[in-house]
Amino acid sequence: MDGQLGFDGENVSEPRLLDKFIELGSPPALSDETEVKSKTPLKISEVNAGGMMSVAIDNLGALWIWGNCPQQSSSSNETFALSSISTPVPVWGFLGHTVVKVACGNEHVMAIVSAGETYQGDDLVCYAWGNNKHGQLGLGDTESRSRPQLVESFSLSSPWAVYEVKCGAFHTAILTHKKSQTLESICWTFGLGENGQLGHGTTQSASSPKPIQSLPQNVYLVSIDCGLFHTSAVSSAGHVWSWGMEKGLGLCPDASFTGTDSGDAISPLLISCNEYEAKFPEPVQVACGAAHTILVAEKGYKLWSWGRGRSGVLGDGRTIDSFAPTMVLWPPLSEDFKEAVLSSAAEVKKTENKDPEAAMELEKSLSSAMEEINILQSKLSKMEWYASILHGLIFNRPLQEQDVQGSLGEMGNFDLRKEWERTLELADEDKLARLEMFHRNMLAGVKDKLMKRRIQEIIKEFLHPITREH
Repeated sequence: MDGQLGFDGENVSEPRLLDKFIELGSPPALSDETEVKSKTPLKISEVNAGGMMSVAIDNLGALWIWGNCPQQSSSSNETFALSSISTPVPVWGFLGHTVVKVACGNEHVMAIVSAGETYQGDDLVCYAWGNNKHGQLGLGDTESRSRPQLVESFSLSSPWAVYEVKCGAFHTAILTHKKSQTLESICWTFGLGENGQLGHGTTQSASSPKPIQSLPQNVYLVSIDCGLFHTSAVSSAGHVWSWGMEKGLGLCPDASFTGTDSGDAISPLLISCNEYEAKFPEPVQVACGAAHTILVAEKGYKLWSWGRGRSGVLGDGRTIDSFAPTMVLWPPLSEDFKEAVLSSAAEVKKTENKDPEAAMELEKSLSSAMEEINILQSKLSKMEWYASILHGLIFNRPLQEQDVQGSLGEMGNFDLRKEWERTLELADEDKLARLEMFHRNMLAGVKDKLMKRRIQEIIKEFLHPITREH
């Protein structure tokens, strides 16, 4: 309705091609070399969506915007206003520069742009425009801007090189490193802070970028994202931190925290992979929704999710909330099963015309089969999680594919005793020592539990006659 889909008309429930991008060329007034390149169709290199607007960067480094977005003006004195644009239009303020990253919130936009015509390493600066009611532009005031303005904290003369920017509804997060070295990140936040989403240890808003002091030093943050009222970041080592509404979960009014565990997280909280392992293996990216967070790890082969689970948004086969990371059912169904499902769906359509009742029965059978597959996937995910916990208890590290014996995948009978002997035979001294320690602790725990139960029985036997006397 406000044009955020990039075409005129009503809302749509299926993906639709933005044909306007096929017709468009790069903005005029570019160099001759770029004009020659622009005769070929544009390619989109990055896209981002905010509350009611969308932005995209093309392969020539030009920025496009559509939806309910800030009305562009050539005058710095122009009053800020929003306008509905139903097809992509270029942002004119960056002609002669290359836009590298872009993010947008409900009504504000942030862009990382080259200082010159081309992108050359650390010569990036940050621009902001749009609604600035809460200081989310990072310009040191709360005046809204109708055209891009340089954020002085990240200008060319700044000692900080900016490499990532993300927007929440009314706040912004930026990642930088020192221009002299790239191994240590600084996370800066500004804007609305009433739910702790800035991570500064207070619920105060900030109109200028402030570094989050409570994040560990000497870490490199590979990804950050903002939800409506929470923020999450992940380091190259696999540590994940979240802060903001409801312990950094986001918009979760039904979260069942009590006592000191309840309330918003005004400083970053470490989110552990599981009870026995803090780090996530080989992280790639973190993404935040309004009330949930998704983490891509193991080089993209696995996903974890947590937060509000309504409508199945966590992807773990359930529709309940999860206040700790749970594994997403990934990868999806095999190609063979997909083909079978598509074939069955086509068969349903054919049958509908000939025999509606038979088509209905076929559709019920297909739906039942899909439900059963989802249940099996959920069970497999839980089994993998359980095996990972046991493996972590024994060997103090996550379960990897190479840890699984090859014979487990072979058909036929599985001899547990032989497999155990084989595991012991292949184990090094460190593994054997950990196994011995685990066995001792387990026996001690069992003995302790038996002793406690025996003491309870003795106390009951002693108290029973006294109770009868009274």
